[in-house]
Amino acid sequence: MRALVVDPGAEGRFADVPEPVPGPGQALVEVHRTSINFSELRHMGRLPEGTVLGYDAAGVVLRAAADGTGPAEGTRVAAFGAGAWAERAAFDTGSIAAVPDGVDLAVAAAVPMSGLSALRSLRAAGASPGSRVLVTGASGSVGRLAVQLARLAGAHVIASVSTPERARTLPPSVTAPPVEVAAGRDGVAPVDVVIEVVGGETLVAAWGLLKPGGNLQSVGWASGRPAVFPPGSTFSLGPARSLNSFGDVTSPGPDLTFLLDLVATGRLSVEIGHRESWERLKQAAAAQLDRTITGKIVLDIAPADHAPS
Repeated sequence: MRALVVDPGAEGRFADVPEPVPGPGQALVEVHRTSINFSELRHMGRLPEGTVLGYDAAGVVLRAAADGTGPAEGTRVAAFGAGAWAERAAFDTGSIAAVPDGVDLAVAAAVPMSGLSALRSLRAAGASPGSRVLVTGASGSVGRLAVQLARLAGAHVIASVSTPERARTLPPSVTAPPVEVAAGRDGVAPVDVVIEVVGGETLVAAWGLLKPGGNLQSVGWASGRPAVFPPGSTFSLGPARSLNSFGDVTSPGPDLTFLLDLVATGRLSVEIGHRESWERLKQAAAAQLDRTITGKIVLDIAPADHAPS
């Protein structure tokens, strides 16, 4: 079968690779749609040459798991797991969720990594009704979902973006009251929770806005710049503040089901900024790295007329 694999010095290359052989607790999925995540492009060179790329997938179950777990053959599913940029992939049944009727597979493919990162970091930070939650990089895929999920949790949300121009790219689904949009951190009052995806100076500034007892979840480092904390900036009186790394991808299936149900009922909006054949990965990757597109980039692996989206 065809797959996109690691090619040192490039965004990936097509290769013929062996068909996946599912284990007893895995389903074989025909992948119709996948999406690109910024971190995948930035770090793909760290993987061994020939590794099948990608983590977000949506498609149809070709063969149900031999142990009887997971969805039946023919079920439309979304999945999170390594090897998603391929015509077929084997996923643990605990990493798969059925896609509700009415949810396009292109939308479902845009949910896994971004949605799980947003949902689980908010949960880990203790976002709750009445808490003040700062989301940095709110114009990005994780940020947009984190703002919406924090609002659904009853929090007062501050959506932080780098410039007024970035603020204007935010759709109404993100900026709906009571969300407060801030270009930069000037004038932002102290917060209980930070979902931080930018790194560098933004991480340092966000730490300075954290109330005693508050929690900062470091989800990403899109800036690529170092974070330099001034002497004494990690000390404060009162209950301890905490900064946590975030990267929990264990057993994502139930949370993926929860997120897709929110999408199906209109409570969570997933914006697709660009949709392209996977044959044009190079162009799509350049747009992602240059940040010229807002919203998720979705790749079609199966042709549009291969099966209903």
